[in-house]
Amino acid sequence: MARQVLLWILICLPAVVVAQPSAAVDAQRQRVVLALATEPPSLDAMVATDQISSFVLSHVMEGLLQYGPSGELTAGVAQRWELRPDGARFWLRRDARWSDGKPVTANDFVFAWRRAVNPETASQYAFILYPIANAEAISRGELPVAALGVEAVNDYELAVRFSAPCPYFLSLTAFMTYYPAREDVVQRWGRAYASDHDKMLYNGPYTLSRWVHSAHLTLSKNPRYWNRGAVALSEIDMPYITSDAGAQYNLFKDGRIAMAALDTGTLGDAVERGYEVQQFLTGSLFFLQFNFREGRLTANKALRKAIQAVMDPALLVYKVIGLPGVLPAYSLFPMTVRGGEGPLRDVHPEPRIRYDLRRARQWLAQAQRELGLERMPPLVLLAGDSPRAAQEAEYFQYLLSKALGLEVRIDAQTFKQRLEKMGRGDFDIVVGGWGPDFDDALTFADLFSSWNENNRGRYRSDEYDHWVRIAQQSFEPAQRLRAFAEIQRLVVEDVPILPTYESANIYVQHPRLQGMRRSIFGGDPNFRYARVQ
Repeated sequence: MARQVLLWILICLPAVVVAQPSAAVDAQRQRVVLALATEPPSLDAMVATDQISSFVLSHVMEGLLQYGPSGELTAGVAQRWELRPDGARFWLRRDARWSDGKPVTANDFVFAWRRAVNPETASQYAFILYPIANAEAISRGELPVAALGVEAVNDYELAVRFSAPCPYFLSLTAFMTYYPAREDVVQRWGRAYASDHDKMLYNGPYTLSRWVHSAHLTLSKNPRYWNRGAVALSEIDMPYITSDAGAQYNLFKDGRIAMAALDTGTLGDAVERGYEVQQFLTGSLFFLQFNFREGRLTANKALRKAIQAVMDPALLVYKVIGLPGVLPAYSLFPMTVRGGEGPLRDVHPEPRIRYDLRRARQWLAQAQRELGLERMPPLVLLAGDSPRAAQEAEYFQYLLSKALGLEVRIDAQTFKQRLEKMGRGDFDIVVGGWGPDFDDALTFADLFSSWNENNRGRYRSDEYDHWVRIAQQSFEPAQRLRAFAEIQRLVVEDVPILPTYESANIYVQHPRLQGMRRSIFGGDPNFRYARVQ
């Protein structure tokens, strides 16, 4: 994901009272019941951008590679592969099938990847295919989609040409934008493709057998999946869709769902009841993102520096959020991003900005002079609509008013509406977050490159783009590490975002649900290898 992630609306999978019978798990039927915070905004893999869509798609679809039981990259539709500096080749298994029984072929990947970079598709993830030759030019409308550097040598052999060396390409092939699609099915449904469970096909371990919009989703074991013998759960039922953490926890206590994310309002009760509370560091970074579009006050660097100088992530985490495992963020790269033997940010420690009210007010005065304003007009802060989101937004509102005298108007929106407003640039500052799409620091580094459609604030820096290109193309570890260090320096100096915290999920889980894996990459949680004991 990546993908756009917002902690307060991540998939919340509730837990159960261990001493009483439960509808949440059924060992005989190998069935588990869960809850979603919201329904997937899109199950078109070439268009989807968010965590919840990624969760569903990771169970009903499969790419060339996938993530195994221990989080390792392993064979998916491809049974073997070869990676070279100039490209890659994949040999597909002959027993991979679509849910209608037809084989998954190399042409299905060629079609899907061409569709993803086609400007008419308007995929916000087209950039993730840019390592493939001509992908970027096609996305800009400069070349036809047929020029994409991918070829079906035959039905079961796929050849890929790179625009430049891409050492992390295998990780990309497990991401949802790289999933295959059948041309005849996409053309049949047109704009309605993937809008309902019967308007798409599946090649993963499950099919979407029910989708009552805004109410109920059901995943059923796919009898045509090539590795169906390794899939234990017959059904993953999601009859509850609510973003209310308290409501989800009550469902868990009543034995109606098998997992529940906890917040500050439910954690204490879970501990008192003796539930086994578990923790998962998601690898996601949360931040305030500024709008650089023409006419926006936040395009002024001095104003951004003023806000930067009064932001204290530790205060937000320990005094406002107050959840175990959540960490203050000072870097673009969360601690889960590796650089050699340890966290990347330990290789080149990030420069930090300390709270400095005097300097902040100097920056603000400079911003007013540059903008020709005696007083700053109100700033619009786009945020989520959950209680947790409101708490955070009100903290930012209070902080900027108290320290700098800035008026901040909170625009609270549902998840889908917020994504739409972010895409239109309808904000001055937005409370955003990003979860890693693949296992490489580039999944965060290229987020604010000029060509990335997920760069919702439209930050543009030739120097930033330069270092991203080096990180994309270099096979030299030392050179890539330097590029990431320079990217982090620019985040501090130019302030496209202000990192606030690294998220963690605190949750409870039914003790008979075994083998479920929390996953930083490839859709979280992962039930491919889960079972009910």
